[in-house]
Amino acid sequence: MFFDGLDMFMFGATIPAMLADESLGMEAGQAGVIGSLATFGMLLGALSAGLLTDAVGRRWGIAACCAVFSLASGLCAAAPTAEVFGAGRLVAGLGLGGLLPTAIAMVSESAPERRRNLSIGVLMTGHHAGGIAAALLGISLVSALGWRSIYWVGVVPVLVVVPLALLVLPESPGFLAARGRRGQRREAVGTGKARLGMMGLFRGRRGVTTLLFWFSSFAGLLLVYGVSTWLPALMQAEGHPLGSSLAFLLTVNAGGIVGMLVAGRISDAWGPMRVATLWFLVTALGTFLLGFKAPLPLTYALVFLVGAFLFSAQTMVYAAVAHVFPAQSRATAIGWTTGMGRFGAVFGPGMGGWLFATGHQSWGFAAFALAAVLGTVMLLGVAWTMRRWEGPASAQT
Repeated sequence: MFFDGLDMFMFGATIPAMLADESLGMEAGQAGVIGSLATFGMLLGALSAGLLTDAVGRRWGIAACCAVFSLASGLCAAAPTAEVFGAGRLVAGLGLGGLLPTAIAMVSESAPERRRNLSIGVLMTGHHAGGIAAALLGISLVSALGWRSIYWVGVVPVLVVVPLALLVLPESPGFLAARGRRGQRREAVGTGKARLGMMGLFRGRRGVTTLLFWFSSFAGLLLVYGVSTWLPALMQAEGHPLGSSLAFLLTVNAGGIVGMLVAGRISDAWGPMRVATLWFLVTALGTFLLGFKAPLPLTYALVFLVGAFLFSAQTMVYAAVAHVFPAQSRATAIGWTTGMGRFGAVFGPGMGGWLFATGHQSWGFAAFALAAVLGTVMLLGVAWTMRRWEGPASAQT
């Protein structure tokens, strides 16, 4: 997950340097399209992740996804043109899209019930540690060795992480139970019932809940990927130098790490649904305020707080899905929630590129704040639906 975060955030960290590289021939609008290509690949990867991991296991799925995005990072590093670079980002997206739901499903199935949300939050801190590394590498490597150097760092997983994962990473108890290898931990999966797959997402009245989760994920990932991709450029447009703009990327990810731990702990007490809803609302306010010029220390504090609420809000959506859906359809539910959310991840970077290309970048933070409002409304809809059809306790999940 560390290298997943590095890969996700290093594109945003290198956009200014890539736009300045005449040999690459990339324009602002094209950068937005490339950002969307990567997230479209993530969409495809997320939608297929459930089928992949159900067939070969969580362990092999994680290793395969890491290998794909790592090799694609090497292609990006060596790309002679913006078109080849975009192709590399598309392939990288396939691996990244499959990795996230697979890792979340594995942790959800392995963690003790009383610490499930915290465990998912801890998992995602690796993602934001990678984002911090992307900002630091962007500040140090890009200025000294050029933007290609950071993409060569992305090749490390296929050389180091993938072999280690295959050697020491245990298989998910849920997958083993589904295969009948651990009778004493079969849960509902091992009772002889067939996997529900997609049918389980729409069985009875659960279809409305599924759709509302999809829309909330759309809003959340539009916000996450839009802000992650364009935060340095938006800050630079407000008059901050490139070094400070990349420092904001570091700050927002530091906030993300703290937010994951806090949200995970609180979610184990309150339930991830409540936390995700409140977190989206706070994110809307904070993101909107970033559009106003403020003293630098106050701006850094606000960026930190936005990071603390923004990323953990989306992660708690995944945690809520893991709680709501049974083991028979959990991996599919998480995969399709992230996959449908990737439409927002495709739209977010493209929207940022369009705003810059048309000279409306000053509207960027307000536009992203609206996405957080949409996420809040969708999760309120989930809570209302579950309370009406399944009782008050279910709405607190």
